[in-house]
Parts: sequence; structure tokens; C-alpha cells
Amino acid sequence: MQKRFYLFIVIIGLLSFLLSCSSTSYKKKQNGIIVSIKSSNKNNTHKIRLQAINDRIIHVSATPENDFSSEQSLIITPDLTVSHPFEVSEDINNVIFSTKELDVKINKETGQVCFFDKNGLAILQEKEEDGKSFTPIEVEGTKGYTLHQVFESPEDEAFYGLGQHQSDEFNHKGKNESLFQYNTKVSVPFVVSNKNYGILWDNYSFSKFGDIRDYEQLSQFRLFDKHGQEGALTALYENKNSKQAIERKETIIDYENLELIKNFPEGFSLDGANVIWEGDIEASESGLYHFILRYAGYTTIFLDNQRVVKQRWRTAWNPNDYKFSVNLTAGKRTPIRIEWEPDGSTSYLSLKALSPLPEKEQNSLSLWSEMGNEIDYYFIYGNNLDDVISGYRTITGKAQIMPKWAMGFWQSRERYKTQGELLETLAEFRKRHIPIDNIVQDWFYWPVEDWGDHDFDSLRFPNPKAMVDSIHRMNAKIMLSVWPKFYATTEHYKQFDQNGWIYRQAIKDSIRDWVYPGYIGSFYDAYAEGARKLFWKQMEEKLYPLGFDAWWMDASEPNIQDNTSLEYRKALCGPTALGPSTKYFNAYALMNAQAIYEGQRGVDPNKRVFLLTRSGFAGVQRYSTAVWSGDIGTRWEDLKAQISAGLNFALSGIPYWTMDIGGFCVEKRYENAQRLFDATGIENEDLKEWRELNTRWYQFGAFVPLFRAHGQFPYREIFNIAPENHPAYQSILYYIKLRYRLMPYIYSLAGMTNLEDYTIMRALIMDFPKNERVTDISNQYMFGPALMVCPIYEYKARSREVYFPHCSGWYDLYTGKFIEGNQTKNIHSPYERMPLFVKGGSIIPYGPEIEYTDEKKSERITLYVYAGEDGSFSLYEDEGTNYEYEKSNYSIIPLTYHDSTKTLVIGERRGNGFKSLLKNRVFNIVYVNPENPKAFNPEMSGTEIQYEGTEISVKLS
Repeated sequence: MQKRFYLFIVIIGLLSFLLSCSSTSYKKKQNGIIVSIKSSNKNNTHKIRLQAINDRIIHVSATPENDFSSEQSLIITPDLTVSHPFEVSEDINNVIFSTKELDVKINKETGQVCFFDKNGLAILQEKEEDGKSFTPIEVEGTKGYTLHQVFESPEDEAFYGLGQHQSDEFNHKGKNESLFQYNTKVSVPFVVSNKNYGILWDNYSFSKFGDIRDYEQLSQFRLFDKHGQEGALTALYENKNSKQAIERKETIIDYENLELIKNFPEGFSLDGANVIWEGDIEASESGLYHFILRYAGYTTIFLDNQRVVKQRWRTAWNPNDYKFSVNLTAGKRTPIRIEWEPDGSTSYLSLKALSPLPEKEQNSLSLWSEMGNEIDYYFIYGNNLDDVISGYRTITGKAQIMPKWAMGFWQSRERYKTQGELLETLAEFRKRHIPIDNIVQDWFYWPVEDWGDHDFDSLRFPNPKAMVDSIHRMNAKIMLSVWPKFYATTEHYKQFDQNGWIYRQAIKDSIRDWVYPGYIGSFYDAYAEGARKLFWKQMEEKLYPLGFDAWWMDASEPNIQDNTSLEYRKALCGPTALGPSTKYFNAYALMNAQAIYEGQRGVDPNKRVFLLTRSGFAGVQRYSTAVWSGDIGTRWEDLKAQISAGLNFALSGIPYWTMDIGGFCVEKRYENAQRLFDATGIENEDLKEWRELNTRWYQFGAFVPLFRAHGQFPYREIFNIAPENHPAYQSILYYIKLRYRLMPYIYSLAGMTNLEDYTIMRALIMDFPKNERVTDISNQYMFGPALMVCPIYEYKARSREVYFPHCSGWYDLYTGKFIEGNQTKNIHSPYERMPLFVKGGSIIPYGPEIEYTDEKKSERITLYVYAGEDGSFSLYEDEGTNYEYEKSNYSIIPLTYHDSTKTLVIGERRGNGFKSLLKNRVFNIVYVNPENPKAFNPEMSGTEIQYEGTEISVKLS
């Protein structure tokens, strides 16, 4: 009897197993598998598809439908092949998809996807049960889903990337970020982890990282006015000019767009106003509340009588978001005070908050998108973050090597108003022997009523071809601003319109721009292939023959009208040729870059393309495109925020980033101070601060991928910032010259971005991944493998704390003094110098003193070799302006230092070479060790070696 019972149990178990297998079958395809999930699962997932791109990159798609979408990705490079070997197996609960490096398990019942290494250790796991969700959505007749994907995250995990944002947040763990494009905000749906993986979220709609709820108004709290009466805060509006004073009760502070500012007190002028909101808030639950402040003008916030937002400023027409978090206790009244000076006749302010989430949920890896066909992402695994970024570029496209001149100094302003003004500025640089490679013509060079027809105003720019030729004779290049915008009266507009390739909502609503007296126009639809070809054709006919070297793609979000609501923005930039703008909201800059890159390479295939764009998206690096951080403010907090913004952008896989040195939008006090100086020669306190701000910004700017000054008045030319005998002038000139001395190092890094998928501007977590102390360090970073950059971002600061990560040691670049690793020190930082340190084991090549990048060949290169550990560097060279490097027509000289034997090996030259290659050169080797510190001096005499392309070993002492 007992045997029969055991046999019965075995049969039941076997039947259960067989039923389980048959109800959750998978289909093996040539390029992956499709797993059907039980219909009873809670998240409505019907099918999951896995595809192996290589052993470390897995493409994951999930859908509630019977079939997967056949739409081609905009992000993924079109030539990506999906045919990598894989194996499939099953156990009782999972289908297991395996490559040589990864095992991916799909739970047959719930659809949970988990990633494991070959030791069985979990790398990333979806949240069990409801890790995926699909909510049907229909827009303009197009059906899709609002998508949500959640992964679990251990306590010691950190997240980076997501593009570049302006709230000065670095590690995204436990934080929230809305992903959309804005003037100073570039959203990239790629997040990387200190656990050495990344998720590329293949979606173009408005998206969110972290808490997916919308921020709520302050009315979520119990509110009390300044007298303690419940119901609202007290709002006091006062105007010093009109002597107006209005006090009223307000339950929300939400004046963040053109529609909502109509709710300010009727008849009250913001110009010259000050507004104070005060009272108490009382939370209904205890925990960490996440606040978001949208502000223009001057804003300061106090909570519980503590200043939680130090005064911040943005120009009135271009508000910014700033986030902060505060712990509140349920039932406890907390005093609040918000001080606001609008600083303009039209200005914006809002304050909202998210109530607490459970800690585990807040700290998860959560990605949400407003609209898509299905959940679609790429899991990228590596040994380090460089591997992960290399994987990102494997699927989205290689970063191009920028023209060599692009790695030199860029001078720009808003704007050179005449041909003469631009040429005189460049001539002044040459007269003063200030190194420069590039000058920029910003917008409005056209006749006032002809925006988009690509003509020059004949009065202000009488001969643009002669202007460009003059610039070239002065051994410089010129970049021209070209917008995707067209006035409705122009011929170019009509060419787009007759093909249905222009966004019509702005025309329908008669939106007038800011150019007096106001003109009606709109943007072209970059999602239409024909429109992209037409956009380039118009540039080719009117602008390319003039000889311009680079293209500046401004307002590429696209920004058709400032400060509109998100919903109206979508109406203004759609529908697109591919579908509703709700679905394609974030990828415009990518498509616009494609238009110019493919256009120029089509007519001039061997001339390197250079594009600078205000917005960007995943994949933009394959179009030889750099991104800058938009029209930021001229404030110390903005300077500091650019460090974390640039680092996260680099960690988003896009290597070329820059900013407006000095900030773009200028406080009136600085404008007034400059005008006072121009009239009287008096340097008041505001001008002293302005000059120091620019000095510190230039010092920092010399060590980002592209070194570029730009902004509104006061102008950013070094000779307009300060007189020649001023420490600001002298310091700025020092760092411009240092940048050019470092050109062999910097251009080698540019070569590495293509050949090795390298990242130039490097968060410390990239080079010191096992050091927990660097997880949240966002105010110092590596510039290439050798230099640690420590910007100064506080007025009158003459020292700063620097953390020296654990390694063989560090050297002060300026003095050669040795500093032990794994410690924090207070470093002296005089006005004229920014702290710079060299990692032990580094090799840094310096070239001759030059005033533009191809002035001289580097016949003599000084190699600074720093003792402490083994090190290497690859000296890369090519012709600098063409695509011959794609055929391996370049030179790489490997440099290897062996610390135990104090030997430098200059290896045999690699690559096919190129016509102008220096076959023989001198290496001047300067050896630095703790016992023999040597100050930076590229003219210092060292051990000289004649190099002829074959390997040489040099003993150092």
C-alpha cells in the first residue's frame, strides 16, 4: 500500500512538471527565443523575447500582445547584427537562456527575468510578480502602452548616467529623474550601475527614473498661514517700483508655465517685485519627502527654520529645476518660508513634492515611459564601466574621432553682430598670441524676417565667403549656428510645408517668437527621411559652399516656444512622420544630427563632420556630435552643477560634452559692473566676483572634452574679461596654453574613444571601482587615465578638500610633490591655479608651444613618467581632418612603464600610418618619483631618445 502511495506521488509530480512545461513553451529562433507566459500572471506579460547580441549583451522585449513590434529602433545602429550563439535549457520553474558569460532566467509563470554570471551570482533581477506593467494608451489613433519596469537593487548599489541634468545630483540611487528634453536638460535613457552593468531603455517618449508618480501640489499637506490659521499659506506680493502690496491665501505654488502664470494676482507687476510665502505645513505620514523647485529669478527656501535651498538664480525666461529632500514627521507642523524675487516682468516658480515611498521601492531601479509598443531594453554586462560603455556603443554606434582642431579652444558669444566684429575678435587672439582653433557665429546673421532661408544679412555680413576665407587664412575654423526653424514666409518653409514636413500647430495658433515685432514660424519634422534630406540640401545649397567647418544645431529639443506645458509642447512638435509626438518626444536631436552627418558625408565623404547640439539622445555619438549643457546661469552653483552633469553625461556613453564657460545667462549685477568698468575703469565688487567666476570656470573648462567659452554680455573673450596684467587674464591664458601643450595626450584620448570605446571625462568610480568612498564623489574626476581634476566652485575659496583614492600615490602636477593615496587633504588653491594631480604610474606626453593644433608637428615630445606602479599610454596620431582612420591609416606608439625595473618601453609603431607621419622624432623623458619631485615644465631637459618607429627601452633614474 505504501509503495502504491509513493508511486502515485511520483506520477502526480511528473504530470505537474509536464503540464508546467507544456503550458509555458518557448520557441527557439535563429537569433533568440520567445517564451510564452501563463495568462494568469499579474503583469499581463504574454510573451518575452531574448536575443544575444554578444556574450555580454542581451536584448529583452516583453509584450502583452501575441506578436512583437516590427518597428526599427531609432537608437540602435542599423547595421547591428543579431545572430550570436546561445543555448537554451529548462528547469521546473525557468527557461534558461545562456551565453558564455551570462545565464538569463525567465520564470515560466510570472515572466520575471533575472541575470546571472557563470558562477551563479545574481547581477540583476526584476521585481518578483509585478516587475513589468502595461497600461493601454491611445494617442491620435495610435495604440500603445504606458510601460513600467522595476528591478531590485541591493543597498550598496549606485546608479549613474541618464544624460545631463541641472540639479547637481550624481548617484541616482534613491532619487527621481524625469527624462525629457529641455534647454539645459539632455535626457538619455541609459543607466549604469557600480555592479558593472547597464540598461539601455529603448523608448523615445517622456520617461521617468525612480518614483513614477507625478509630483503633487503643496495642498497635499495641512497648511497654516503665518498667523496659524489652517487652510493655506500666506502669500505677500510687494513691488518696490509701483508700491503695490497684495496679501492673499494660497494652497498651491504653481506658476511654472505660460498658462499658469496667469494665476498671479491680477494687475500685479512682477518687474521689481518680491514675493514671500510663509506659514506651516503638516505631513500626514512620516518619512522622506522629495521636493522639486522650478524657479526663475532669485529663490531661497526655509523649512523648519533651516535654509534647505540656498539662494539660487536663473534668468526669468529660462527656469531651472532643483530637487531637495526633507524628512517630515506626521502630525508635526513645520514652518516654511519661500522668498522669491522674479527678476523680470515674466517669471516662473513652482514647488511640489512626492510623499514617501517604502525604502526598498524608492531605491529600486525603476524605469517608466509614457508610450511605447512594448518593454524593450538591452542588458549590458562588463568587467568594469568601460566595458559597459563599450557595450552601449556596440549597439548604438561607435563614437567618431572628432577633428583635431575641435580639441583646441573654441571662442563664441551671443553674438558677433557683424562680419567685422567676428574677424576683429579672431585677429585680436592672433595679435596677443592666445591659442585658438575655432570661432563661432551664433544666430541672427540672416535678414530679420528670413529665419530659415540660410541667407546672410548683406549689411552686417556683406561677404560671408570672404569672411570664412579670412578665418582660414588666420589658421582657424568657424562653426555656424543653424536652427531647424523656419519662418512661414520663407521659401525653405514652403518646401517643407508642401511635403507635409513642418509642424503646423505653431502656425495654427499664430505663435510669435521673441524677435521684434514677433514672427510666426515652426520646425521641420526630422523624423521624416525626406525632410532630413531636404534640410541638408538647403544647407548644402546655401551654406556649405561658403566653407564652414562645423555646424551648431541649436534648440534641437525641439524648442518651438519657451515655457509651455508638457502637453502643449507635444502638440507643437507633432504629429511626426513616424507617429504621435507623445511616442517620439525625446529623439528629435538624434534625427536632426543624422540629417547633417549623413548629408555632409554624402557630398564630402572624407571630410570629418563636427556637430554641436543643445539636445541629444542615445546613439547621437555615431553622428560625430557633441552636446553642450544649454543656456545655464552665470552662478557658482551652476559652475558646480556642470561637474556632475558632465560626468553623468559621459557615463551615459556619449563622450563629447561641453558647456558655456562662464555660464550663458548673466545676472544684471554683472552686466552693470562691466558697463561701469567700461565707462570708468572702476572694478567694483561684482566685477571682481565676475572675473574670479570666469577664471575658475576656464580652469575647469580646460579639462572637459571640448574647451569652449560662450555667453551673453559681458563677453567671454579673455581680453574682455580682464586686462592683461590681471590675475584672471594670466590664469586663463595659462590654462589655454596648458591645454595646447597637452594636445598629444588629449588627441590620443580622442582616438581611444573610437578605437577602444574610451571615456575622456571620467567619474572616479570608473577608475577606482572597488573604492566605496568614491561612489558619491562628483566634484573631482579623472581627465583621461593620468590627471585628477579638482575644480574650485566657491567665491574667494583658496583651498578645497580633495580625496586621493587608494593607489600607489599621487603627484601635484605643478610641483611634482608626492601625496599618499587613501586620504583626504585640504589643498591650497590660489586664485591663479586649480588643483591638478597625476596618478602614480602615469605617462603624459606634452607637445610644443602652439597657437593652433596643426601649427607644428610634434617633432619633440616631452614624456613625463610618474613612478609608483606599472603604467601605459598609447600615443595616437592621424591626419586630423579626414576619415582615413576608418581604414587604420593612423599611428599608435605604445608607451609602457615598468616600475620594478624603472624602465620605459617605447614600442614599435602600429597602424598603417599616413602621408604626413613623422617617421623620426625625439622623446624627451622626464622621470618623477617621490624622492625626486619635478615641477611641471614641458621645456625641462630629461633623457632624450631618438625614435624611428622600432621598440626602444630606456632605464630611468
